[in-house]
Amino acid sequence: MQPGRVAITGVGETPMVRASKQSLLEMTVEASLAAIADAGLRPQDIDGFVVNRNSHSADELGFAMGIERRPFSAITDTVGGTGPTGSALTLAQLAIEAGLCRHVLVPYGFQATRPGGPYGFHSREPLKADLEMPVGFFGQATYFAAMANRYAHEYGLSEEQLAAVSITFRKWATLTPGAQKREPMDLDAYRASPMISTPFRVADCCLMTDAGAAYVVSRADAAADAPHPRVLVQGLGLGTTGYPQSIMFTQPASIFDYPGRESAAQAFAMAGVGAKDLDLAQIYDGFSISALVQTEQLGLCDEGQGGRFYAEGHAMPGGRMPVNTSGGHMSGGYLPGITLLIEGVRQLRGQRGEAQVPDAKLCAVTGLGGNSHATTILARS
Repeated sequence: MQPGRVAITGVGETPMVRASKQSLLEMTVEASLAAIADAGLRPQDIDGFVVNRNSHSADELGFAMGIERRPFSAITDTVGGTGPTGSALTLAQLAIEAGLCRHVLVPYGFQATRPGGPYGFHSREPLKADLEMPVGFFGQATYFAAMANRYAHEYGLSEEQLAAVSITFRKWATLTPGAQKREPMDLDAYRASPMISTPFRVADCCLMTDAGAAYVVSRADAAADAPHPRVLVQGLGLGTTGYPQSIMFTQPASIFDYPGRESAAQAFAMAGVGAKDLDLAQIYDGFSISALVQTEQLGLCDEGQGGRFYAEGHAMPGGRMPVNTSGGHMSGGYLPGITLLIEGVRQLRGQRGEAQVPDAKLCAVTGLGGNSHATTILARS
């Protein structure tokens, strides 16, 4: 794959809400139609689909949108943020470079309030059911709290430093009209947040969200007449571990060593840039510790210095490296990965109003899937 061959021409999403009366299909279709319109296209112009394995199929979505021809469709098999931020873009670019299509739709719907919620797929894993769940070691908040404790043992991590991650993203959310959590939060408010699993409070955890989101990937030359400035895909990187999901998060030798360095190295190499060239980043923040570790892996600070990076205000509005400028998943809304990519596009278009990063030209987006990780470099054309 070559840099700059494809562009993200359209983005769309439904309101981020705690519990929606819409079905998953309805939310996904609404977001998809919004993304298609944002690209200046009609549904009939879409000739490719890349869907997530946990969402509706291309034929269901195509029928609901009145799209009769679907010459290309694919499914991303990676979970969490890796799928929409990296795997789907990779498949879309490959299909476009092969001449199979011109405009690929990547839709994503998520219902955190469905039965079982985000914990549902873990409960089906035999190793967790046999060895971990009986003693109460179950659920993402518990898994990532263990990571935070281990990280603190290895590098040191104060309460104030951990809190700075949540406080930073909440600050950005106060500047984002559609964010789920817009109430200002300082250290006292953070400490008033209920403890969930030491050292995690509610404020350290991603939100529960029902919503749909989508984006359109187009051949770069076909995007020349799009209604918005082109946002080119300059770099793509995917990293994986040898662990299945039943082991990842709890049993590997290092429970916070995600394959983020691997994916970042690939993406930077493809784009021909480095971390120092970035203007901002959107980092997958399922929990405060995962965002902190990925900040280091992306190269925004040295290993073991993530706590200081956030506590010193570098990721805040006006900081040297803004991070999660929509509020991220912890304050903006939790549609794994895809909303971070959409925010990156809007920043590079210059559409973010009060939250706009001045003269933003280059943005990194990361997606975490546990045993997989994606890094994408977006550039304003």
